[in-house]
Amino acid sequence: MSLRGAVLLVVLVCLSGCVTERSGVDFNAMSQKIGPPKAGYARIVVFREKAYAGIIDQGWDVKLDGAPLTDLKTGTYVYVDRPAGRHQLSATESLFPGVSQRDFVAESGRTYFFLGRQSERSKTLNSMAAVGGLAGAVVAAAATSGNENPGPLDFFPMDEAAARNAMADLRLAP
Repeated sequence: MSLRGAVLLVVLVCLSGCVTERSGVDFNAMSQKIGPPKAGYARIVVFREKAYAGIIDQGWDVKLDGAPLTDLKTGTYVYVDRPAGRHQLSATESLFPGVSQRDFVAESGRTYFFLGRQSERSKTLNSMAAVGGLAGAVVAAAATSGNENPGPLDFFPMDEAAARNAMADLRLAP
């Protein structure tokens, strides 16, 4: 029995060390190919940094003005061109007690970059659920209900130079 457990442990360690390389187009190549947004439109780019994603890299459910974008996985970005004006980024997660929202106003011809990261509330809920199971998740949900961001993600606006630098190795989400 212990040999089987040891073999399973070795397999899990090997699998958890695997990080798949994304194969989409990088942002600089994509933006050169398609050019700037057309007149009256702005480009909105949301990206997720490269980081260890665990065995299963579940994509994040991100929406712009209520319309779903492609699932945002580790090391990827998504972009859409939308008419200038007021917009809202939002994110939800199944079984997560809250929605992330970021309102912004887009000007014609500009590109807006947002870095998506797991929120502090999400980190707390995941940690408490791992330690205390369902009871830990319920306690953490009650304790964090007053957080500024009740949802699973934070959207950080970035200036173009910093965003392009951070996105250098990222690929377009499929």
